Amino acid sequence: MFRTFYPDEDAKSAYDIDYEAYRQKGYQAIIYDIDNTLVEHGAPATDGSRELIERLKGLGYEVMVLSNNKEPRVKSFADAHQIRYIYKANKPSPKQYQAAMVMMGSTPESTLFIGDQLFTDVWGAKLAGIHSILVGQIAKHEEIQIVLKRKLERIVLYFYEKDKSKRRAADES
Repeated sequence: MFRTFYPDEDAKSAYDIDYEAYRQKGYQAIIYDIDNTLVEHGAPATDGSRELIERLKGLGYEVMVLSNNKEPRVKSFADAHQIRYIYKANKPSPKQYQAAMVMMGSTPESTLFIGDQLFTDVWGAKLAGIHSILVGQIAKHEEIQIVLKRKLERIVLYFYEKDKSKRRAADES
């Protein structure tokens, strides 16, 4: 039942992912959520986010951001990184994920999505057929509607971790 919301993988943060390994596997494009994925909610670009995006560009990735936020927030962040963006994406609807792939010239098989929320980021990526990586949220301070979703996410993540442990145990035997 909860598997609909499970990410394909998880990582401590967007900054701890082995992007070189994904590039070797044929991934050519990355779509990111912004808030609490690359920077704290509402924060501007940081040296760390700039370094990461430049590193990814150097590896040959197409990179863009997809956010449910309004254009001024998303545009300022994207402009600071010189990447494309889609705002008011209406995640988890797959429509804008698909539009992002068209903009980048990628396919679901060659695209990664990285975000910090199950019910918007991960679920939308899954609906679009994109490999999803759930990352830990950067900051605990969030808007009230997100705080409420996080409580529900904890239930799903409990079962995700339990299933992941079973799979790991089965692989080891």
